[in-house]
Amino acid sequence: MRASRGIGADVIRERVVAAIDQGTTSTRCLLFNRSGRMLAVAQREHRQHYPAPGRVEHDAGEIWRNVGRVVPAALRSAGLGPDDLVGLGIANQRETTVVWDRHTGVPISRAITWQDTRTDGIVARLVDDGHGELITRVCGLAPATYFAGPRLRWILDHVPGARARAEAGDLLFGTMESWLIWNLTGGARGGRHVTDVTNASRTMLMDLRTRQWSDALLGMLAVPRRMLPEIRSNAEVYGTCTTVLPGVPVSGALGDQQAALVGQTCFSPGEVKCTYGTGAFLLMNTGPRIAGSTHGLIPTVGYLFGDAPVYALEGAIAMTGSLVQWFRDSLGMIGTAAQIETLAETVPDNGGCYIVPAFSGLYSPRWHPDARGVMVGLTSFINRGHLARAVLEATGWQTREVVDAMNLDSGVPVTRLKVDGGMTANHLLMQFVADVLDVPVERPLGSEAVSLGAAYAAGLAVGHWSDVEVLRGNWHRAAAWEPAMQPGLREREHASWGRAVNRSYGWVQAPGD
Repeated sequence: MRASRGIGADVIRERVVAAIDQGTTSTRCLLFNRSGRMLAVAQREHRQHYPAPGRVEHDAGEIWRNVGRVVPAALRSAGLGPDDLVGLGIANQRETTVVWDRHTGVPISRAITWQDTRTDGIVARLVDDGHGELITRVCGLAPATYFAGPRLRWILDHVPGARARAEAGDLLFGTMESWLIWNLTGGARGGRHVTDVTNASRTMLMDLRTRQWSDALLGMLAVPRRMLPEIRSNAEVYGTCTTVLPGVPVSGALGDQQAALVGQTCFSPGEVKCTYGTGAFLLMNTGPRIAGSTHGLIPTVGYLFGDAPVYALEGAIAMTGSLVQWFRDSLGMIGTAAQIETLAETVPDNGGCYIVPAFSGLYSPRWHPDARGVMVGLTSFINRGHLARAVLEATGWQTREVVDAMNLDSGVPVTRLKVDGGMTANHLLMQFVADVLDVPVERPLGSEAVSLGAAYAAGLAVGHWSDVEVLRGNWHRAAAWEPAMQPGLREREHASWGRAVNRSYGWVQAPGD
């Protein structure tokens, strides 16, 4: 610790934890104190590349350069330096796939994001060849374009020379946290090539029980083992920064949704959180039990602090905040995302209009990659307000479908939902979620659960916080919404939503490679 200068020079400055939140649309750096309060944030967006329908890419080099900008900016904003930090944690968009040259540090292609569906042909062949049951039994995941392993296979098959270079040991694979840790800890000059267990569990390459790479799955997808990172826990020192934050230990990493589970302090079995961002992701803590799913959910690693893993059951919704962005940017219906609530409040209901945002297929619990977005129930009565309400209600109904599946799979009914993310500022939406779930919805003081979870993991690793019970004491409720919808109306609207979703099926007729 160091003393502050000027008035009160004998006051000891509190040391803090930094978190890099590498998301789908931007990269941020946030600083948190011991009570979990955010002290500063800096953010920089990166470009979204859409080279063809169903394809979404990021420039991993641009994202790394943005890290070098947002971290110093956050420190300047708080009046701090690297020696005020006890550790750095990383939360990242999961499943987004990067392959780079280990000698130069240059990616061999753009990163293929979690929203991308180009691997539908690879996934279809795995299923047609009878591998689906084995894949699910080993890694817990049903074959889908959502996961990183098929993307890695696509890169090896389609980038000229990639497979030969990978087999020669010249290429490295990672999800975004691996890419950032490798660069932060030295890059081509000795950078640590590691991944954390939560991100590894989303590759379709890891054995969910042993938490190691599976030879069977690697062989099935023809992935050379030597290009894979070492799988590590979520709270340990992976290495020390040689750039951006020289001397600061990189001591925590989680996939963004598992980070939110930790940030929301869902440390007991049965506790559930939903993060509303570009997409929406519900996770239920299932403790040491791997909860199998017969209703379209994903068993995954919740977090690993020490030796005993905590598992989770997840429902993934592809489009929530991104649907609002589409309503704003592509349709020009509103000027800012926040204006959708005001517009939706100009009408008492949706007027019979429903929007199903299957822009890249349907995720949990239906898993229909052939689906595409539809708007149904249009009449001359429908106006912009009805459309705005239908956009928001789509998020509520998709949440309801996942919670229904979670209740069936877990055998533990969801009795309250902790929420976080930017969309929780929309009170109309949060009330609608409470109404259609018929359970209370609670938002904590500060909605940065993803970044806070990464900070918590990093701080636990270096002893800044002693245990998870200390973290639980930091959680304070800031807002709550109680269900108020009449049961009959809830069920009629739910049935109408179901009919709308059924009309989105079958638009993509033949998978392509």
